[in-house]
Amino acid sequence: MSAAAPGTSKAAHSDVAPKKKKGPGALATAYLVIYNVVMTAGWLVIAVGLVRAYLARGSYHGLYYSIEKPLKFFQTGALLEILHCAVGIVPSSVVLTGFQVMSRVFLTWAVTHSVREVQSEDSVLLFVTAWTVTEIIRYSFYTFSLLNHLPYLIKWARYTFFFVLYPMGVTGELLTIYAALPYVQKTGLYSVTLPNKYNFSFDYHSFLILVMISYIPLFPQLYFHMIRQRKKVLGHVEEYNKVE
Repeated sequence: MSAAAPGTSKAAHSDVAPKKKKGPGALATAYLVIYNVVMTAGWLVIAVGLVRAYLARGSYHGLYYSIEKPLKFFQTGALLEILHCAVGIVPSSVVLTGFQVMSRVFLTWAVTHSVREVQSEDSVLLFVTAWTVTEIIRYSFYTFSLLNHLPYLIKWARYTFFFVLYPMGVTGELLTIYAALPYVQKTGLYSVTLPNKYNFSFDYHSFLILVMISYIPLFPQLYFHMIRQRKKVLGHVEEYNKVE
């Protein structure tokens, strides 16, 4: 093959070179840093509240009441993450982010808040503890990533702790929904019966059962997605350490 003429090689290369993905602008980055710092601090408040309540009571029973308000506030604040994806300042799937955020908001308000009888269940503490540790790590990860100073320990925790925290959280969520079923069925909470002027019926008890069933196909997908991400992010480091 003949060599390219002088001066044309660089131009041709620039034509076919892939465009580098642009990150969020300076203003968007500043906003995201503030948002993630606030959310990290909020979940740290929840963690401290849990520890203080446990030390004061000497028991883990009923600890939900000590962090109920900040939990509702900061978990609801995660709804902004869907907006971040929708407007493009965060390059994540709106659908996946929406599902993850809405499932937690649903459990916070439509189950735990609405069915007060389950608030003293140990399963609530199970998922709250899993959420708290997960979110402290996750928002710290995002904050330092945006600042381009991500400590390896936080990266490692982000892609390692989920092995325990994901099953722990899902177990607590499912047990809490299951505990709510008898009360929902007894009271008819959020259910709509016929006849009515809209000719529409809705059985919240059946809906909760469907929510529980949906965990069967969805949880493995999210879990194995994180495993693949771990291999992608940490795999080369672990292989290098083995060689050393």
